[in-house]
Amino acid sequence: MFGVPLPRRPLWLCLHLLLPLLLLPGAPGHRGAEGPWDRADEPGPPWSWPGIQRLKEQLRAAGALSRRYWTVFSCQVWPDHCEDNDDEATLHPPGWNLPQWGQWSLDTLTAWFCSFQDCCEGQRDCRISNNFSGLESDLTVRLHGQHLARELVLRAVRSYLEMPQPDKALVLSFHGWSGTGKNFMARMLAENLYRDGLRSDCVKMFIATFHFPHSKYVDLYKEQLQNQIQGMQRSCYQSLFIFDEAEKLHPGLLEVLEPHLKRRVTEDPRAEPPKAIFLFLSNLGGNNINEAVLNLLLAGWSREEITMEHLKPNLQAEITESPDSGFGHSCLVKENLVDFFVPFLPLEYRHVRLCVRDAFVSQGLPYTEEALDEIAKMMIYVPKEVQLFSSQGCKLISQRINYVLP
Repeated sequence: MFGVPLPRRPLWLCLHLLLPLLLLPGAPGHRGAEGPWDRADEPGPPWSWPGIQRLKEQLRAAGALSRRYWTVFSCQVWPDHCEDNDDEATLHPPGWNLPQWGQWSLDTLTAWFCSFQDCCEGQRDCRISNNFSGLESDLTVRLHGQHLARELVLRAVRSYLEMPQPDKALVLSFHGWSGTGKNFMARMLAENLYRDGLRSDCVKMFIATFHFPHSKYVDLYKEQLQNQIQGMQRSCYQSLFIFDEAEKLHPGLLEVLEPHLKRRVTEDPRAEPPKAIFLFLSNLGGNNINEAVLNLLLAGWSREEITMEHLKPNLQAEITESPDSGFGHSCLVKENLVDFFVPFLPLEYRHVRLCVRDAFVSQGLPYTEEALDEIAKMMIYVPKEVQLFSSQGCKLISQRINYVLP
């Protein structure tokens, strides 16, 4: 083997060999790394510090991995000159060839990295967590006054994501007044389904007036939106798309979404189709929801007795008949591509008070019962005759805390 001239190693090979060392704790970008000088307050010579000992162990592991890395690679490129190895199955697994080198490299490096860094085990994609128990807890404890939305969304999302081969995307349309929790629920979904929440590579949020502000550029927006959806679905087998202010989306953009929401036929029944959740957040239907809830409460019903059957007819009527929005006239509604229209009920004084308490807790501030009442009473309540519902829901509560701080 030593007499055989080896071809000049290309740059990508050098990068493969150096990659294990770049993943060492303490390398730039490594999260939670503890360098040897982080423990300088401990007694004893520097070489006895725990940080130094861990670094030495990881360097030895990196060296061993690099040697093995080169051995396996050289045996794939120059099999005639590969020395005999007792672990032949490891060096030459059945059916191996050079194109599979990249996947083996990734698996090997991931296993080594996870030996000293917390990793997700048994997960297909570490970016995806699907913490359903955490989602249920958040929706129960942190989302106030929305028993219908909580039960419907939790059941729909869990059933969809546990389905082996769904034949379409899950499409949920959130409706209700501003401040009732539509964005809050969307954020909790992202936080519990994805490791990095809204910052995840598999989550994308669009705000109609921010991302698509000018109708004259709709053709450009359509192309960009199409590319973003296709790109994310290629890189993520489970993706989440959130469209805020959906009632203000241009009809052309809604048409672009149609193919991604329709039922699809899988050519290969063994292939696992990508899963996608589309959320549409809108104020459409809020007035009808509020009117129906008010009438039921005044008639002696308790809030928790209100069901979807009480709200669904009027909600869908307002969505489809609204002259100020193309959402109700789009293919999404006409072709029944929306799986569930989710109503968000108007919030009462007791719910606003809970939101105030949560705001104090989230900022680590002490509070009194009097402070909760004082801030809750700052909100405007409607209708004027009974003052039952907060006109802004729980919006702007965090800012109002400053008024009662000493």
